[in-house]
Amino acid sequence: MKTQNPLWSLIFNILLPILILRQGHRLGPSGPTIALIVAISLPLIYGTLDFIQQKRINWVSLVGLLNVALTAGFALLNLQGRWFWVKEATFPLIVGVAIIIANRTGRSFLWSLFWNPQIFQTERIERSVNGSLDGIKEIFASATDIFSLSFFISAIANFTLATHIYRPIDPKLSASARASVLNAQIAHMTWAGYLMVALPMMFFSGGVFWYLIKRLERLTGLTLDELLKA
Repeated sequence: MKTQNPLWSLIFNILLPILILRQGHRLGPSGPTIALIVAISLPLIYGTLDFIQQKRINWVSLVGLLNVALTAGFALLNLQGRWFWVKEATFPLIVGVAIIIANRTGRSFLWSLFWNPQIFQTERIERSVNGSLDGIKEIFASATDIFSLSFFISAIANFTLATHIYRPIDPKLSASARASVLNAQIAHMTWAGYLMVALPMMFFSGGVFWYLIKRLERLTGLTLDELLKA
């Protein structure tokens, strides 16, 4: 299974959209709107191509794409301020709630994400527990509950950050000028959200994976090298 290249992901989802949004005013009166459409299109195109390549749906990525689409919709409708505050908090909140509900119905998010022969030596692990997966599934369910907390933390962090970035725009400005200011706010939220929210959440997720591995080591008696696919 091919994996996503993190460098290209960073370029198409963060860097290029920020650059385009900040330079839109140079394209004339319609520049900010054109820049918004192009900037928003990049993550959508990248996500679609990644889906085609991976041959499976990444639900978190799908929610991210919907978030991007909603950002574009708000901007094109000239909505601002509180609309973006709510949006930035709502999407991670929805993901967190969905993960908890799925976990309670036996569909562990981390199980579906990681339990496959490309990541774990599943056959060896199953032999170590005599074919019974109950204990392993319990560990994944426990780790998933902890992992879901990251989305609630992200919701709070996003809302706090958004209230400081998406400020009221002077209605006396021209439509083009207002669009340019909003684009700058979206660009600011994009990089600030990545640095102040996404990166800490990545470390949090790494801690959850470490917890998962340690629990599996204790249950199976296998080492890290014996658990993970080389």
